[in-house]
Amino acid sequence: MMKISTQLLLLLPLTMGIGVAMTFQTAINSQLREYLHSPLQAALLSFLVGTIVLAMLVFFQNVDKPTFTILLQLPWFLWLGGFLGVYAISISIYTAPKLGFLTFAGLIIFGQIITSMFFDHFGLLGTEQTPVNWQRLLGSVVIFIGVLLTLQR
Repeated sequence: MMKISTQLLLLLPLTMGIGVAMTFQTAINSQLREYLHSPLQAALLSFLVGTIVLAMLVFFQNVDKPTFTILLQLPWFLWLGGFLGVYAISISIYTAPKLGFLTFAGLIIFGQIITSMFFDHFGLLGTEQTPVNWQRLLGSVVIFIGVLLTLQR
């Protein structure tokens, strides 16, 4: 059980803000698709703007920058984050307007919960091993039922 602390009270709204930002991002990128006639072109423009913003933030960040040698020594799977981002943004631009934003968000959350339980259970990619128990399983089933209910319009 997590103790309520000042840090937790800060982390909760910041984390919830990710959901708010993702909904806005998906809606904006879906509208962008209408102008550019392609989910991939809309994703490219989104990533271009994001890359420029990240480059400025990294430039002004007061930490050592990685060398080319360090980048070459990274494990191969650490390069997959960019590919996964392309998948997530491109598919969200295509599917969210067709599914509706509530169903879209519910499916994303359910996918994250199932994958997170798997990662936690087996301690994958540096996560602390936390076995699946009936409470976690029941919680995921309840969320899945909630997603099914969002399909009713």
